Formats: sequence, structure tokens, C-alpha cells
Amino acid sequence: MKYVLLFVETEEFSRRFDGMDAIERERALALVNDWFATHADKLGGGGKLQAAETATTVRLDRGEPLITDGPFVEGKEVVSGYAEIDVADLDEALRMVRTWPGCPVVEIRPLQLEMLPTG
Repeated sequence: MKYVLLFVETEEFSRRFDGMDAIERERALALVNDWFATHADKLGGGGKLQAAETATTVRLDRGEPLITDGPFVEGKEVVSGYAEIDVADLDEALRMVRTWPGCPVVEIRPLQLEMLPTG
């Protein structure tokens, strides 16, 4: 089963990370790199996203598309990265995520494998 892990940073997490000295930050990033290496056989695509301020949002529910700078929601949590995983089931995905050493929130979302009909 394929899932996408959405890594979500909170304002508090970002402040703590930004407040780390170079050695602490290097140690934290090494833990994340080790996690990715440990689970490499289950990982597909993924990556770190640029800051939410770099986003462009298109709203399609108001007649004409409305394009704005910035994220689509204002909030204290921002998706900062993602990874596609291929695992047996949700339980295996949960076992992986329980060991995630990075940001404090991970959303696990199954991929919809069939395509929607084109109209």
C-alpha cells in the first residue's frame, strides 16, 4: 500500500530548531538522515519543501480562479516536507512514523491509486 507522509512543523519546533547551535542542528539532521537510511527500502519520492511564504495558492471555488501568494491556510503548523512510502499496511506505516526524529507532526495519507475520469 502506498502512503504519503506529510511532515508538519509547528511554530514552537521551528523556533527551537532555529535556536540550536551548529553542533545541535547537525546532530538533529543526522538523526533524520539516519531515519531515511533505515527506511530506504520503503521510500519512494519525497523532499523538503521551501518555506510556506514561497507558496502560490489558486482558489478555484469562487468563479474565476483567484491566485494569491503564500500558503492556502494561515496557521501555526506548516507542511515542510513529504515522503512517499510503499508498505504492507497502515500498521507498518505507523511503526515507521513512531521512530521519526524530526518535526513533531506527521500526517499519513493513503494514495488514491485509480485516476479520476477526465471530462
